[in-house]
Amino acid sequence: MQSANVKAIAESARDKLRTAIKELESFLNANALPQLTNEQSTEESIAVHAGLLSDLRHLLVFSEVAYEKLGAILRRPNFDLDLAERTLYEVYHQCVNSFFYPKNEGYSEDGRYAYTGQDAIRFRAKPVRAVRDVVMNISTVYEELREELAYYESEYLTQRRMQGQSK
Repeated sequence: MQSANVKAIAESARDKLRTAIKELESFLNANALPQLTNEQSTEESIAVHAGLLSDLRHLLVFSEVAYEKLGAILRRPNFDLDLAERTLYEVYHQCVNSFFYPKNEGYSEDGRYAYTGQDAIRFRAKPVRAVRDVVMNISTVYEELREELAYYESEYLTQRRMQGQSK
């Protein structure tokens, strides 16, 4: 890809990550498992909420690391195209995939709803409103990142292999 195009994508990805980070930090700083569950909560509900919090913390860390890497790349006087492409590849495979494929599977994406205008995110068990809101709010950010970085899902790695390089 051309350097100017990659730089624009890196700037856009960094802006989107900043939005997601603010949302996640705000939520995670204000909520813990005891605030999201109560004495009437079932063991399953507690486990689902604990898993969701764990997945959101991981997502926050991955997003913060990617945000910092992109910032460092964009601040350099000479734009490093290879490093930027590698970092965008990592954003796709760590941040975007961490959102859409959470380890604890508290939610998943149901592609059948993507074209109907309905929310494509389906929760394994009904979460409290605060959890649902944060996941739905950041879902648009990660959907946009996924669309923007789709090239890096497979083409980037294929290109590198053809050049005889590893990721």
